[in-house]
Amino acid sequence: MKKFIPVTLTALLLLFSCTKKEKTEENFTFQTETFADLKIIRYQVPDFDKLSLQQQKLVYYLSEAGYAGRDIIWDQNYRHNLSIRRALEHIIKNFDGDKSTEDWKNLRTYTKRVWFSNGIHHHYSMDKFKPEFSAEYLSELMVSTGTSLNKEALRALFDPNFDAKKVNLDPAKGLVLGSAVNFYDPDINEAEVDAYFASIRNKDTEKPISYGLNSKLIRGENGLEEKVYKLNGMYGEAIAQIIPWLEKAVSVAENKAQADALKLLIDYYKTGDLKTWDAYNVAWVNATEGDIDYINSFIEVYNDPKGYTGSFESLVEITDFEASAQMEVLSDNAQWFEDHSSIKEEHKKKNIKGVTFKVISVASESGDASPSTPIGVNLPNANWIRTQHGSKSISIGNIIYAYEQAGGKGMLNEFCHDTEEMERAKAHSKLAGKLHTALHEVLGHASGQINPGVGTMKETLKSYASTLEEGRADLVALYFILDEKLIELGLMESLETGKAEYDGYIRNGLMTQMRRLEPGADIEESHMRNRQWVAAWAYEKGQENQVITKVVKEGKTYFEIKDYTKLREIFGELLSEVQRIKSEGDYEACKALVEGYGVKVDQELHMEVLARAEKLNIAPYGGFINPKMVPTTNESGEITSIKMTYPEDFTEQMLDYAERYSFLPDYN
Repeated sequence: MKKFIPVTLTALLLLFSCTKKEKTEENFTFQTETFADLKIIRYQVPDFDKLSLQQQKLVYYLSEAGYAGRDIIWDQNYRHNLSIRRALEHIIKNFDGDKSTEDWKNLRTYTKRVWFSNGIHHHYSMDKFKPEFSAEYLSELMVSTGTSLNKEALRALFDPNFDAKKVNLDPAKGLVLGSAVNFYDPDINEAEVDAYFASIRNKDTEKPISYGLNSKLIRGENGLEEKVYKLNGMYGEAIAQIIPWLEKAVSVAENKAQADALKLLIDYYKTGDLKTWDAYNVAWVNATEGDIDYINSFIEVYNDPKGYTGSFESLVEITDFEASAQMEVLSDNAQWFEDHSSIKEEHKKKNIKGVTFKVISVASESGDASPSTPIGVNLPNANWIRTQHGSKSISIGNIIYAYEQAGGKGMLNEFCHDTEEMERAKAHSKLAGKLHTALHEVLGHASGQINPGVGTMKETLKSYASTLEEGRADLVALYFILDEKLIELGLMESLETGKAEYDGYIRNGLMTQMRRLEPGADIEESHMRNRQWVAAWAYEKGQENQVITKVVKEGKTYFEIKDYTKLREIFGELLSEVQRIKSEGDYEACKALVEGYGVKVDQELHMEVLARAEKLNIAPYGGFINPKMVPTTNESGEITSIKMTYPEDFTEQMLDYAERYSFLPDYN
């Protein structure tokens, strides 16, 4: 699961800043450009040069394995993405005509938006981009550069109603038929998907495999069948490039446990066997020693409207041991938090195992993690593995720091209710946000248990599973961030930090996140939905006692928390109900919660938020240019050193990736 930012307060702030003046270059330019609703940021990798050559090789090999699979996410996101991307790239590289026109500038911007989102649909809203240039202009460019696209790909570009939504979560429109993602043949419907997976599911096991995680469901000669992602299967051309880099990584692994896990991952890529995937995850979660770790394969299921198939992603991590040791207190006290949670006793885990938390610097990202990246991750996702073997949680320190350095100014001035709220935010919100991420990942996703005999969330809660799980983890964080225990553990100095998080969460959930929506749009993205349904439910529940009040001053709307203690009780009450829904697999209650509070927005307030945010000129989304590792080799071809460099141009990196890591055919 992803999160889309004795220790004293000073030490904790130092923890997340990673003593930046010592570990990062001075005068480093973080934000490089903005276009559309996006800003492009660079990040640094502190202490890479302090790793041994063997460790640097491990980072390099794992990174190359991730980049080798880059094409996969494009094809998963939409069947025409690769052909469209390559056509646009060919035009960008080869057009030698007039580049001063608005049409050319608009085509360049469109191409950069496509690069950013790994396809022609927005990475967050899931809506298809509208080209600000004509089909006739594109046709002229294609003729002049010798570029071609088939008729359906051209229709996908210019017909606003054709495959308009990457992921559709409105059941009335058909979750599968209404989604453009390439996890199902275009004519397969939701009922067929449900029937297929029901027919193959083993209900008599406490260790269910992750059905559909690494396959596309297609219509074969004898009915529906899975086209498996593996060496000699779907995406085999890219997987054939991933495996050799993983084999090189095995040769320089830091320890046997790390090497053994990598060998299982290689076996999984070769066979596509989901039991091997589970064995790999058990080995990976228990490989906790060493400075280097990674995430690689088909993992998160947010892009599948049915929650089965995992999107390809890769992250390569270097542990910040000083920061991680300081935050280890959360992992060490996980059972205390579980025992003192507001959820029912029968839903609590009696023995939380293996919850590890690390602050890391990411060295490379690929697939679904790039250019738009999480700031925290908790894996593996299989509930039985988490229960029996534990999980790994990370907070990506150098990404959080880069976001902060590239952050816009003015949002607090515009949306805080009064000076007290603003000053509290300035003094405490950075620490509050980082604590929230840690609590969300370390405790939230590890908390609670599903009742015996109840299926997995994707089976019971279906399209609402992801938003319910993210909201549940948020509620764990919200419930405990106002607990004196965090002061006792030295994680914060006062409850003002928790109050700052409450202010920010309500402000964002009820107002500021709406600046990411087009006028009239519903909320589709799972994390946005969960932030709204948590905030809106709490706001409604507290109306009787005016726990949160809506205030209008000089034509501007604000939300003011009047009673933080009572709000914590409300969060605890909602947490208990949400855990019950998950534990019992109560689909109808889940649907009522999400549809009732998390989908529709107040259109009048939405227009107000858009108008207030527009004048601030702050791009609502950010993504990253990856560093580039440049190896030096001797006459025998052996790597003798590796230099970490920091490219500055987003377009150059995208074209470089297209040249070096394009292994799949246009259609798969």
